[in-house]
Amino acid sequence: MINVVVVEDNDNIREGLKILIDAADGYNCLGVFPGCEPMIKNIVKLNPDVLLIDIMLPGMNGIDGIKKVKAVLPGISIVVLTVYKENDRIFDALCAGAVGYITKNSPPSKLLFAIHEAYNGCTPMSSNIARKVIGLFNQKGIANNDGDGEKVSLTQHENKILSKLVEGSSFKAIADSLSVSTEVLQSDFKNIYNKLHIYSGTEKTQKMN
Repeated sequence: MINVVVVEDNDNIREGLKILIDAADGYNCLGVFPGCEPMIKNIVKLNPDVLLIDIMLPGMNGIDGIKKVKAVLPGISIVVLTVYKENDRIFDALCAGAVGYITKNSPPSKLLFAIHEAYNGCTPMSSNIARKVIGLFNQKGIANNDGDGEKVSLTQHENKILSKLVEGSSFKAIADSLSVSTEVLQSDFKNIYNKLHIYSGTEKTQKMN
């Protein structure tokens, strides 16, 4: 059973998501919230597997909400719910701790699949997001957040995966071209997302110093 919490300020969308999730076999909606503040008060107690969260919310925005949730539940999988297909805010949300995103007008089957993929580790990113990730690592030289100054970088294998995404290759096509299973490729994506999350923590530390 995949336990899910939803944060969405639109009443109709929020309740529709709850109905969809509860009606699907193997899924359970533990709670729905109109904003980050009430969700954060309850998230530890609910302890969901997956958080489905809008970016543009009244009060605290979704990106700040993601950071706060990851601080108290580092193992949670977070999927961004958005009206944007490609946007800098989505990229910021991935750096903050999300492992995927889904547009609000996606068909129910695709939304449930995104939740399932997030539960299993992460979802493959789009070509535009992959391009941003490559650019981030190439331009910034991300420092590890453990104080030793060691740089966190993409491996040659990870760079090849992202480059193939930029070219428009599908998840299966990438796995076939690299002669790896989809399970191995899923693990590779998880490592890439983890490095993005290190970037977010590093930026936060630098701003505090």
